[in-house]
Amino acid sequence: MLRTTTISACLLLLVLLSPAHAASEKAQELRKADGLVAFTPPDAFLAGLFIADEMEPQFLFGTVKDFLASRKCPTTWLIEEGEKARIDKPAGSGGPLEYTLYLEEDCPTGVVHYVFVDQSAMTPQQWIEWRKQFHKNKAEGEYGATRERLEKAVAGGSKMGGELRFIMVNGQLGQGKTPEQALCQDMNFKPCYDLKQGAKLGQ
Repeated sequence: MLRTTTISACLLLLVLLSPAHAASEKAQELRKADGLVAFTPPDAFLAGLFIADEMEPQFLFGTVKDFLASRKCPTTWLIEEGEKARIDKPAGSGGPLEYTLYLEEDCPTGVVHYVFVDQSAMTPQQWIEWRKQFHKNKAEGEYGATRERLEKAVAGGSKMGGELRFIMVNGQLGQGKTPEQALCQDMNFKPCYDLKQGAKLGQ
């Protein structure tokens, strides 16, 4: 009886000490090619909602943590080494940063990267101010309506985490659908807020 108990305890210890998931060869190959390293996202990002269409989002989805839990294969959060260095040494402006994160889903059929942008430190106004760096005077016209809708959602209690910008399979962008369409049509991940209607869903 003592021998059996000792063996069981040793087996349990081995399980506890073993890594939760060893990345597949394909996942390791993609990480190396893109310079990706493991990263722990901030709680505000994980607990926040997200859009999945940069130009004209219809919905808010989330939380990011709920999306993570909905994945069927082992997952790992990754970031580009250069982005990690930028976060570790932020610019002197003191303004909030947005940066790219990769949620790697390592499946037997292929490796999927859900490419998020962490915007959890931004208000909707700061979100559009960030875009003015790249779009100049076009930013208000292109993103103004989205900013107003996000402001209404935030005023109603919705907490923003960021944006799902791309979905890549084995390093290749998906064809023909925005991430928003893929979430609704292919992945059955339901939205929780209708931005155009300004109303929560599923209540």
